[in-house]
Amino acid sequence: MKFLWRCAGIWLFAALMSASMAQGLPAELQKAWKATRLPDAALSLEIREAGGPVIASLHNQVPRNPASVMKLVTTWAALSSLGPDYVWRTRFLSDAKARLDAQGSLSGPLYIQAAGDPWLTLEDLWHTLRELRVRGVKNLSEVVVDRSLFGEVAIEPGDFDAQPDRAYNASPDALLIDFGATRVVFHPDLASRQWIPIVDPPVRGVNVQGQVEWLAGACKAQPAVVARVTPQAAQTVIQVSGKASGACGEFSVYRLISAPVAQFEALFRLLWKELGGTLARDIRAGAVPPDARELVAHDSPTLASTIGQINKYSNNVMARMILLTLGAELAGAGATPASSARAMDQVLVAQGVDTSGWVLDNGSGLSREARVTARGLAQMLDVAWRSPLMPEYVASLAIAGVDGTVRRRLKDARTRGQAHLKTGTLRDARALAGYVRGASGKYYILVSMVNDAGAAQGRAFDDAVVRWLAER
Repeated sequence: MKFLWRCAGIWLFAALMSASMAQGLPAELQKAWKATRLPDAALSLEIREAGGPVIASLHNQVPRNPASVMKLVTTWAALSSLGPDYVWRTRFLSDAKARLDAQGSLSGPLYIQAAGDPWLTLEDLWHTLRELRVRGVKNLSEVVVDRSLFGEVAIEPGDFDAQPDRAYNASPDALLIDFGATRVVFHPDLASRQWIPIVDPPVRGVNVQGQVEWLAGACKAQPAVVARVTPQAAQTVIQVSGKASGACGEFSVYRLISAPVAQFEALFRLLWKELGGTLARDIRAGAVPPDARELVAHDSPTLASTIGQINKYSNNVMARMILLTLGAELAGAGATPASSARAMDQVLVAQGVDTSGWVLDNGSGLSREARVTARGLAQMLDVAWRSPLMPEYVASLAIAGVDGTVRRRLKDARTRGQAHLKTGTLRDARALAGYVRGASGKYYILVSMVNDAGAAQGRAFDDAVVRWLAER
């Protein structure tokens, strides 16, 4: 009898081990993982057939820092809650009884109702101000900007990595222009063999110092240029240095030179003056009266278009703005990252996503505190796959070997064009998630996250997983 019990125990142990192995890494992927020389505990992985069963998983319930893969969560929550045709409407208004005289003077302030548009550009602002001029408005007494849609959302750009002038560290704002960044164009002067730096737009008080060395010969690499922003008493100096081959042609770098509020004021004054307008007093914060009358407005691209810009190119401040927009729409004006993260979590839980252990933070993944689990993220991707919004969502991801952040990866014939992916990279975090089409025509959901000081070694493993799935 003891022998039978022992045999039964051995059989049960073997069965459990077999089931465990089936949920772990397949042999091909075990080899690829071992090649990274990273500890097993650093990896969280879940692979499942889209709309079907889990194929492989490892540490899939351990909360990990997903880096920019967090943008998948933010964009899906917004798309599924607000709809693909959602737009941000930035409104320019006057008092209900305001009048415009023969000289084009508007009685009372010009009000601007900020909408939190994450893709509002300098060209959009110019076009909207031109529409005001077309309607006869020329002389303004003052401009009142209402940013009340968002609460206290400003961040110190240098807090994350002590790089306060880098565009990826831009602070969100309810009225953000050009993602908060300023372009420095380096124009090649062939006659003098010099690089001519141009600040675009040419706002007052910004000067470029230093020079980029002109190199002869073919353009063999991206220009190696350093541009550091230094605020001084009466001006902002952009100190440039580095080298670039003249054969590379014109190129640009983007830097944060001022906070969003100051940036908007400088751009408004510049464009309004160029359009022949005048401004008697200041641009200040305030509220739009309930009975204000709309003069002109600007509608953004749709949400479906916007999330493509975020996921393909990993735009941090746009993701932050999407999160805050979701919070404002679901929980009311005055949205903050905390209130918006709570709203987003409620959306996901209602869809059946297990968010246990998640820390949604600012929605962009530019964070040391953000956490998700591979299991929960794979569940969310599966919910999206089975949704009528699947085409819009999948189209927002970068295509392997074709565009976005994976345009230079997975370019071989087996994988090029066969996967829609979102990458994530921080100093100690590497992640990849999305959808892979197998040779059989089946689609697979992949979530891989590596948290370790040597996380960069995980890239080869992630590519191996995509290839393995593409061949299935």
